[in-house]
Amino acid sequence: MKEIQIRLSGTGGQGLQLSAKMLAEALVQEGRQIAQSQSYEPTSRGGLSRADLVIGEEIPDYPLVTNLNALLILDQLAADASTHLLQSGGVVITDSTMVKSPPAGDFSVYPLPLTETALKLGSPRIANIIALGVLVTLIEICEPSSLEDAVRKNAPKAFLDMNIEALKTGQKMAA
Repeated sequence: MKEIQIRLSGTGGQGLQLSAKMLAEALVQEGRQIAQSQSYEPTSRGGLSRADLVIGEEIPDYPLVTNLNALLILDQLAADASTHLLQSGGVVITDSTMVKSPPAGDFSVYPLPLTETALKLGSPRIANIIALGVLVTLIEICEPSSLEDAVRKNAPKAFLDMNIEALKTGQKMAA
């Protein structure tokens, strides 16, 4: 497997750091090496936020993203912040509810109603988990069972069933 670089981006409070942790845990479970980093503005909600993963069979040479294979955008604020890092042929997933002007370029864009779907499932706070299901299904980065295990270990217990339903909904959206 060649090195893969992923960025989850949006605003504070959207669960991007948790989603990155879940994905990293699923990948480590499958024997991959991960460098994970994050950046967020000091406001707890509303400021630009991102979580990055560099994934490989070997320990990544450089721990920061420089050439993204996949980009998730959950808010318009983050729409233009990372597109310059996307490689030709990359994958961009946007929340069509929150991102009205998705980036354009030599990459595939998947505008999906992530927040709208989350609301139908019971909470806008699970849009990140729906997005994670979409991302993993589209780029086939890990086994769905590994990601489900990671979600089960890291989701708040009171919302576990809702998060598992969100993950499966995202996988179906991408299929």
